[in-house]
Amino acid sequence: MSGRLPTHVLAGALLRRAAAAGGFGMLLARGERDAGALVLVCRETGRTVAVRELATGPDGKRILRRAGPESPDDESVTVWIEQRRRHDPDLWIVELDIADAERFAAETIGLN
Repeated sequence: MSGRLPTHVLAGALLRRAAAAGGFGMLLARGERDAGALVLVCRETGRTVAVRELATGPDGKRILRRAGPESPDDESVTVWIEQRRRHDPDLWIVELDIADAERFAAETIGLN
């Protein structure tokens, strides 16, 4: 058994913590409850700034790696999500609109 938290727990924690911090979080896609991949759409004041995916780094530690389109705007991110979900229906996608969303997510997931 892995010591990693199930994906639904991570997604829920991100949403609850964003709301508690005065930000906004929304579940864009629900995937496989325990082991689905997790993608974060990071926004600041309504503008998409990054797309990150929870992954395992070369040293075996969990990281948020760059994912999605090169220049993430709303349209390109939407198209990328649709394509990715066709290939991986178990994928979870969480959108966070909060200051420094990537750092916030890393702290919430426990990557720091």
